[in-house]
Amino acid sequence: MAGIYIHIPFCKQRCRYCSFFSSTKKEEKERYVSALCRELQTRSGYADGEKIETIYIGGGTPSTLQEEHFEKIFSTITDTYTVASGAEITLEANPDDLTPEYLAMLRTQPFNRLSMGIQSFDDSLLHTLGRRHDSARAIEAFTNARSAGFDNISIDLMFALPGSTKESWQRDLDQAISLKPEHISAYNLTYEEGTALHRAAESGVITPLSEEENLEQFRMLTEALPAAGYRHYEISNFALTGRESRHNSSYWHDIPYIGCGAAAHSYDGKSRQWNIADIYYYIRGIEDGNPQYEIEHLTENERYNDAILTRLRTLDGLPLEWFARKFSEKLNKHMIASANKHLNRGTLTRTPEGNIRLTKEGIFISDAIMRDLIYID
Repeated sequence: MAGIYIHIPFCKQRCRYCSFFSSTKKEEKERYVSALCRELQTRSGYADGEKIETIYIGGGTPSTLQEEHFEKIFSTITDTYTVASGAEITLEANPDDLTPEYLAMLRTQPFNRLSMGIQSFDDSLLHTLGRRHDSARAIEAFTNARSAGFDNISIDLMFALPGSTKESWQRDLDQAISLKPEHISAYNLTYEEGTALHRAAESGVITPLSEEENLEQFRMLTEALPAAGYRHYEISNFALTGRESRHNSSYWHDIPYIGCGAAAHSYDGKSRQWNIADIYYYIRGIEDGNPQYEIEHLTENERYNDAILTRLRTLDGLPLEWFARKFSEKLNKHMIASANKHLNRGTLTRTPEGNIRLTKEGIFISDAIMRDLIYID
Protein backbone atom coordinates (compact mmCIF):
# COMPACT_ATOMS: atom_id res chain seq x y z
CA MET A 1 0.00 0.00 0.00
CA ALA A 2 1.02 3.62 -0.49
CA GLY A 3 -0.31 7.13 -0.08
CA ILE A 4 -0.29 10.38 -2.02
CA TYR A 5 0.13 13.77 -0.43
CA ILE A 6 -0.63 16.84 -2.55
CA HIS A 7 0.50 20.25 -1.38
CA ILE A 8 -1.58 23.30 -2.28
CA PRO A 9 0.50 26.29 -1.14
CA PHE A 10 -2.06 29.07 -1.64
CA CYS A 11 -3.64 30.96 1.26
CA LYS A 12 -5.93 33.99 1.39
CA GLN A 13 -3.81 35.27 4.26
CA ARG A 14 -0.92 33.91 6.31
CA CYS A 15 -1.64 32.90 9.91
CA ARG A 16 0.71 34.47 12.44
CA TYR A 17 2.03 31.11 13.72
CA CYS A 18 2.44 29.32 10.39
CA SER A 19 5.87 28.15 9.27
CA PHE A 20 4.61 25.79 6.54
CA PHE A 21 5.39 26.69 2.96
CA SER A 22 2.51 28.76 1.57
CA SER A 23 1.86 31.83 -0.51
CA THR A 24 -0.89 34.45 -0.67
CA LYS A 25 -0.21 35.00 -4.40
CA LYS A 26 -2.92 33.38 -6.54
CA GLU A 27 -1.73 34.39 -10.01
CA GLU A 28 0.04 31.09 -10.71
CA LYS A 29 -2.76 28.79 -9.53
CA GLU A 30 -3.70 27.44 -12.98
CA ARG A 31 -0.08 26.77 -13.97
CA TYR A 32 0.57 25.26 -10.55
CA VAL A 33 -2.26 22.73 -10.83
CA SER A 34 -1.10 21.79 -14.34
CA ALA A 35 2.47 21.30 -13.08
CA LEU A 36 1.17 19.29 -10.13
CA CYS A 37 -0.72 16.96 -12.46
CA ARG A 38 2.33 16.55 -14.66
CA GLU A 39 4.42 15.64 -11.60
CA LEU A 40 1.81 13.07 -10.55
CA GLN A 41 2.12 11.48 -13.99
CA THR A 42 5.91 11.45 -14.16
CA ARG A 43 6.33 10.02 -10.66
CA SER A 44 3.98 7.08 -10.97
CA GLY A 45 6.89 4.65 -10.67
CA TYR A 46 7.68 5.90 -7.15
CA ALA A 47 4.76 3.87 -5.79
CA ASP A 48 6.32 0.73 -7.32
CA GLY A 49 2.92 -0.50 -8.45
CA GLU A 50 1.38 -0.35 -4.98
CA LYS A 51 -2.31 0.47 -4.65
CA ILE A 52 -3.02 3.96 -3.36
CA GLU A 53 -4.83 3.59 -0.05
CA THR A 54 -4.88 7.25 1.03
CA ILE A 55 -4.90 10.63 -0.70
CA TYR A 56 -4.43 13.78 1.35
CA ILE A 57 -4.69 17.28 -0.11
CA GLY A 58 -3.09 19.67 2.36
CA GLY A 59 -1.54 23.10 2.44
CA GLY A 60 -1.59 26.01 2.58
CA THR A 61 -5.34 26.15 2.12
CA PRO A 62 -6.56 23.55 -0.39
CA SER A 63 -10.11 24.86 -0.04
CA THR A 64 -9.01 27.82 -2.16
CA LEU A 65 -9.22 25.46 -5.18
CA GLN A 66 -12.32 25.25 -7.34
CA GLU A 67 -14.22 22.39 -8.94
CA GLU A 68 -12.21 22.39 -12.18
CA HIS A 69 -8.95 22.09 -10.22
CA PHE A 70 -10.14 19.06 -8.24
CA GLU A 71 -11.51 17.41 -11.38
CA LYS A 72 -8.16 17.81 -13.11
CA ILE A 73 -6.22 16.45 -10.11
CA PHE A 74 -8.46 13.40 -9.56
CA SER A 75 -8.66 12.63 -13.27
CA THR A 76 -4.86 12.55 -13.35
CA ILE A 77 -4.66 10.31 -10.28
CA THR A 78 -7.22 7.77 -11.53
CA ASP A 79 -5.61 7.67 -14.98
CA THR A 80 -2.12 7.19 -13.53
CA TYR A 81 -2.47 5.14 -10.34
CA THR A 82 -4.50 2.24 -9.04
CA VAL A 83 -6.62 3.69 -6.25
CA ALA A 84 -7.94 1.11 -3.80
CA SER A 85 -11.66 0.74 -3.29
CA GLY A 86 -12.51 2.52 -0.04
CA ALA A 87 -9.38 4.67 -0.09
CA GLU A 88 -9.35 7.48 2.45
CA ILE A 89 -9.42 10.81 0.58
CA THR A 90 -9.00 13.91 2.74
CA LEU A 91 -9.25 17.63 2.07
CA GLU A 92 -7.86 20.19 4.50
CA ALA A 93 -10.21 23.16 4.63
CA ASN A 94 -10.57 26.53 6.28
CA PRO A 95 -13.98 27.06 7.94
CA ASP A 96 -14.40 30.34 6.02
CA ASP A 97 -14.50 28.43 2.74
CA LEU A 98 -17.04 25.79 3.72
CA THR A 99 -20.23 27.38 2.49
CA PRO A 100 -23.18 25.12 1.60
CA GLU A 101 -22.43 25.73 -2.09
CA TYR A 102 -18.74 24.84 -1.78
CA LEU A 103 -19.54 21.73 0.25
CA ALA A 104 -22.11 20.62 -2.32
CA MET A 105 -19.36 20.86 -4.94
CA LEU A 106 -16.98 18.84 -2.75
CA ARG A 107 -19.58 16.08 -2.50
CA THR A 108 -19.35 15.63 -6.29
CA GLN A 109 -15.63 14.88 -5.86
CA PRO A 110 -14.10 11.71 -4.33
CA PHE A 111 -13.52 13.30 -0.91
CA ASN A 112 -14.79 11.19 2.00
CA ARG A 113 -13.01 13.02 4.82
CA LEU A 114 -12.63 16.67 5.82
CA SER A 115 -9.96 18.13 8.07
CA MET A 116 -11.04 21.54 9.38
CA GLY A 117 -8.48 23.99 10.77
CA ILE A 118 -10.51 25.48 13.61
CA GLN A 119 -7.67 25.92 16.18
CA SER A 120 -9.89 27.59 18.82
CA PHE A 121 -13.47 28.61 19.54
CA ASP A 122 -12.32 31.75 21.36
CA ASP A 123 -12.56 34.81 19.10
CA SER A 124 -9.84 36.75 20.89
CA LEU A 125 -7.42 33.83 20.54
CA LEU A 126 -8.33 33.36 16.89
CA HIS A 127 -7.52 37.04 16.35
CA THR A 128 -4.13 36.54 18.03
CA LEU A 129 -3.41 33.62 15.68
CA GLY A 130 -4.44 35.64 12.62
CA ARG A 131 -7.19 33.23 11.59
CA ARG A 132 -9.82 34.35 9.06
CA HIS A 133 -12.84 32.83 10.81
CA ASP A 134 -14.49 33.37 14.18
CA SER A 135 -16.05 30.81 16.51
CA ALA A 136 -19.56 31.16 15.08
CA ARG A 137 -18.26 30.60 11.54
CA ALA A 138 -16.35 27.49 12.63
CA ILE A 139 -19.45 25.95 14.20
CA GLU A 140 -21.55 26.92 11.16
CA ALA A 141 -19.00 25.35 8.81
CA PHE A 142 -19.03 22.11 10.80
CA THR A 143 -22.82 22.04 10.72
CA ASN A 144 -22.79 22.74 6.99
CA ALA A 145 -20.40 19.84 6.42
CA ARG A 146 -22.65 17.46 8.34
CA SER A 147 -25.70 18.66 6.40
CA ALA A 148 -23.79 18.10 3.16
CA GLY A 149 -23.30 14.45 4.14
CA PHE A 150 -19.72 14.32 5.41
CA ASP A 151 -19.62 11.65 8.11
CA ASN A 152 -15.86 11.67 8.71
CA ILE A 153 -14.70 15.07 9.93
CA SER A 154 -11.50 15.94 11.78
CA ILE A 155 -10.98 19.26 13.53
CA ASP A 156 -7.67 20.84 14.53
CA LEU A 157 -7.22 22.56 17.88
CA MET A 158 -4.20 24.35 19.34
CA PHE A 159 -3.35 24.68 23.01
CA ALA A 160 -0.99 26.84 25.07
CA LEU A 161 -2.02 29.90 23.07
CA PRO A 162 -0.84 33.27 24.41
CA GLY A 163 -3.64 34.73 26.49
CA SER A 164 -5.37 31.39 27.01
CA THR A 165 -6.29 30.07 30.46
CA LYS A 166 -7.40 26.76 31.91
CA GLU A 167 -10.95 28.05 31.67
CA SER A 168 -10.73 29.12 28.02
CA TRP A 169 -9.07 25.82 27.07
CA GLN A 170 -11.77 23.85 28.88
CA ARG A 171 -14.41 25.78 26.92
CA ASP A 172 -12.61 24.88 23.69
CA LEU A 173 -12.55 21.22 24.65
CA ASP A 174 -16.21 21.25 25.67
CA GLN A 175 -17.24 22.91 22.41
CA ALA A 176 -15.18 20.48 20.32
CA ILE A 177 -16.66 17.46 22.10
CA SER A 178 -20.20 18.82 21.70
CA LEU A 179 -19.80 18.84 17.92
CA LYS A 180 -18.94 15.12 17.97
CA PRO A 181 -16.32 15.10 15.20
CA GLU A 182 -14.90 11.70 14.35
CA HIS A 183 -11.34 12.90 14.87
CA ILE A 184 -9.58 15.66 16.82
CA SER A 185 -5.97 16.75 16.36
CA ALA A 186 -4.61 18.99 19.11
CA TYR A 187 -1.24 20.66 18.70
CA ASN A 188 0.96 22.56 21.11
CA LEU A 189 1.59 26.04 19.74
CA THR A 190 5.23 26.49 18.80
CA TYR A 191 6.87 29.83 18.09
CA GLU A 192 8.69 29.06 14.85
CA GLU A 193 11.48 31.44 13.94
CA GLY A 194 10.49 33.77 11.11
CA THR A 195 6.77 33.80 11.94
CA ALA A 196 4.85 36.89 13.05
CA LEU A 197 4.01 35.22 16.35
CA HIS A 198 7.69 34.52 17.05
CA ARG A 199 8.55 38.17 16.39
CA ALA A 200 5.72 39.29 18.69
CA ALA A 201 7.03 37.04 21.47
CA GLU A 202 10.62 38.21 20.96
CA SER A 203 9.55 41.86 21.19
CA GLY A 204 7.38 41.29 24.25
CA VAL A 205 4.11 42.12 22.52
CA ILE A 206 2.76 38.74 23.60
CA THR A 207 3.83 36.43 26.43
CA PRO A 208 4.06 32.68 25.83
CA LEU A 209 2.56 30.43 28.49
CA SER A 210 4.91 28.89 31.03
CA GLU A 211 5.96 25.26 30.77
CA GLU A 212 3.72 24.46 33.75
CA GLU A 213 0.69 26.06 32.06
CA ASN A 214 1.54 24.27 28.85
CA LEU A 215 1.68 20.87 30.56
CA GLU A 216 -1.54 21.56 32.46
CA GLN A 217 -3.43 22.22 29.22
CA PHE A 218 -1.99 19.05 27.71
CA ARG A 219 -3.08 17.11 30.81
CA MET A 220 -6.60 18.52 30.46
CA LEU A 221 -6.62 17.43 26.83
CA THR A 222 -5.53 13.86 27.61
CA GLU A 223 -8.24 13.53 30.25
CA ALA A 224 -11.17 15.22 28.52
CA LEU A 225 -11.06 13.55 25.12
CA PRO A 226 -10.65 9.91 26.26
CA ALA A 227 -13.45 10.51 28.78
CA ALA A 228 -15.63 11.55 25.83
CA GLY A 229 -14.85 8.34 23.93
CA TYR A 230 -11.86 9.44 21.85
CA ARG A 231 -8.95 7.00 21.60
CA HIS A 232 -5.59 8.72 22.16
CA TYR A 233 -3.86 6.83 19.36
CA GLU A 234 -0.97 9.24 18.76
CA ILE A 235 0.50 12.00 20.90
CA SER A 236 -1.44 14.78 19.13
CA ASN A 237 -4.37 12.77 17.73
CA PHE A 238 -7.62 11.40 19.10
CA ALA A 239 -10.30 9.45 17.25
CA LEU A 240 -13.55 7.64 17.74
CA THR A 241 -13.21 3.89 17.24
CA GLY A 242 -12.19 3.11 13.66
CA ARG A 243 -11.82 6.77 12.66
CA GLU A 244 -8.06 7.15 13.04
CA SER A 245 -6.41 9.08 10.20
CA ARG A 246 -5.20 6.35 7.85
CA HIS A 247 -3.02 8.78 5.91
CA ASN A 248 -1.22 10.25 8.90
CA SER A 249 -0.86 6.78 10.40
CA SER A 250 1.16 5.78 7.33
CA TYR A 251 3.80 8.35 8.33
CA TRP A 252 4.14 6.67 11.72
CA HIS A 253 4.16 3.09 10.43
CA ASP A 254 6.85 3.13 7.72
CA ILE A 255 4.41 3.12 4.78
CA PRO A 256 5.69 4.76 1.56
CA TYR A 257 4.05 7.91 0.25
CA ILE A 258 4.45 10.21 -2.73
CA GLY A 259 4.49 13.94 -2.10
CA CYS A 260 3.65 16.18 -5.06
CA GLY A 261 3.69 19.95 -5.22
CA ALA A 262 6.06 22.65 -4.04
CA ALA A 263 7.83 21.70 -0.77
CA ALA A 264 6.13 18.28 -0.67
CA HIS A 265 8.08 15.36 0.83
CA SER A 266 8.17 11.74 -0.31
CA TYR A 267 9.38 8.52 1.34
CA ASP A 268 9.97 5.09 -0.19
CA GLY A 269 11.43 3.23 2.80
CA LYS A 270 15.03 3.82 1.74
CA SER A 271 15.19 7.53 0.97
CA ARG A 272 13.40 10.81 1.44
CA GLN A 273 13.07 13.51 -1.16
CA TRP A 274 11.50 16.94 -1.12
CA ASN A 275 10.53 19.42 -3.78
CA ILE A 276 11.81 22.97 -3.87
CA ALA A 277 9.85 25.33 -1.60
CA ASP A 278 9.25 27.94 -4.27
CA ILE A 279 6.16 28.08 -6.48
CA TYR A 280 7.89 29.73 -9.45
CA TYR A 281 10.88 27.38 -9.56
CA TYR A 282 8.68 24.35 -8.87
CA ILE A 283 6.44 25.16 -11.85
CA ARG A 284 9.34 26.09 -14.11
CA GLY A 285 11.23 22.90 -13.25
CA ILE A 286 8.23 20.67 -14.00
CA GLU A 287 7.44 22.51 -17.25
CA ASP A 288 11.06 22.26 -18.40
CA GLY A 289 11.29 18.57 -17.55
CA ASN A 290 13.88 19.36 -14.88
CA PRO A 291 12.08 19.00 -11.53
CA GLN A 292 13.77 20.78 -8.64
CA TYR A 293 14.13 18.49 -5.64
CA GLU A 294 16.63 17.11 -3.17
CA ILE A 295 17.04 13.51 -2.10
CA GLU A 296 18.54 11.91 0.99
CA HIS A 297 19.46 8.22 0.98
CA LEU A 298 18.97 6.97 4.52
CA THR A 299 21.56 4.97 6.42
CA GLU A 300 20.46 2.20 8.75
CA ASN A 301 21.08 4.47 11.75
CA GLU A 302 18.92 7.21 10.22
CA ARG A 303 16.12 4.75 9.44
CA TYR A 304 16.33 3.45 13.01
CA ASN A 305 16.10 6.98 14.46
CA ASP A 306 13.16 7.77 12.19
CA ALA A 307 11.40 4.63 13.42
CA ILE A 308 11.97 5.63 17.06
CA LEU A 309 10.64 9.17 16.48
CA THR A 310 7.53 7.98 14.63
CA ARG A 311 6.59 4.63 16.19
CA LEU A 312 6.98 5.82 19.77
CA ARG A 313 4.44 8.60 19.10
CA THR A 314 1.69 6.02 18.65
CA LEU A 315 -0.44 4.03 21.05
CA ASP A 316 0.88 0.86 19.37
CA GLY A 317 4.45 1.83 20.27
CA LEU A 318 7.66 0.10 19.20
CA PRO A 319 7.09 -3.42 17.80
CA LEU A 320 10.06 -5.40 19.11
CA GLU A 321 9.84 -8.28 16.60
CA TRP A 322 9.70 -5.82 13.70
CA PHE A 323 12.71 -3.94 15.08
CA ALA A 324 14.66 -7.19 15.46
CA ARG A 325 14.04 -8.06 11.80
CA LYS A 326 14.61 -4.60 10.40
CA PHE A 327 17.69 -3.38 12.28
CA SER A 328 21.08 -4.71 13.35
CA GLU A 329 21.72 -6.44 16.65
CA LYS A 330 23.75 -3.41 17.76
CA LEU A 331 20.81 -1.05 17.28
CA ASN A 332 18.36 -3.45 18.90
CA LYS A 333 20.61 -3.79 21.95
CA HIS A 334 20.86 -0.01 22.19
CA MET A 335 17.09 0.35 21.99
CA ILE A 336 16.38 -2.30 24.63
CA ALA A 337 19.04 -0.97 27.03
CA SER A 338 17.73 2.59 26.67
CA ALA A 339 14.11 1.50 27.00
CA ASN A 340 14.75 -0.54 30.16
CA LYS A 341 15.54 2.63 32.10
CA HIS A 342 12.13 4.04 31.26
CA LEU A 343 10.37 0.72 31.74
CA ASN A 344 11.72 0.67 35.29
CA ARG A 345 10.57 4.26 35.83
CA GLY A 346 7.08 3.54 34.56
CA THR A 347 7.25 5.97 31.65
CA LEU A 348 7.35 3.09 29.15
CA THR A 349 5.42 -0.17 29.35
CA ARG A 350 5.19 -3.47 27.48
CA THR A 351 1.94 -4.25 25.67
CA PRO A 352 0.38 -7.73 25.49
CA GLU A 353 1.47 -7.81 21.83
CA GLY A 354 5.11 -7.44 22.86
CA ASN A 355 5.52 -3.77 21.95
CA ILE A 356 7.02 -1.00 24.05
CA ARG A 357 4.93 2.15 24.32
CA LEU A 358 4.62 5.33 26.31
CA THR A 359 2.58 5.30 29.50
CA LYS A 360 0.34 8.24 30.34
CA GLU A 361 3.18 9.67 32.43
CA GLY A 362 5.63 9.02 29.60
CA ILE A 363 3.63 11.03 27.11
CA PHE A 364 4.42 14.18 29.10
CA ILE A 365 8.16 13.61 28.69
CA SER A 366 8.07 11.87 25.32
CA ASP A 367 10.73 14.11 23.77
CA ALA A 368 13.24 13.18 26.48
CA ILE A 369 12.45 9.46 26.14
CA MET A 370 12.91 9.59 22.36
CA ARG A 371 16.24 11.37 22.80
CA ASP A 372 17.40 8.50 25.01
CA LEU A 373 16.40 5.84 22.48
CA ILE A 374 17.80 7.37 19.29
CA TYR A 375 21.28 6.28 18.24
CA ILE A 376 24.09 8.78 17.71
CA ASP A 377 27.39 7.59 16.23
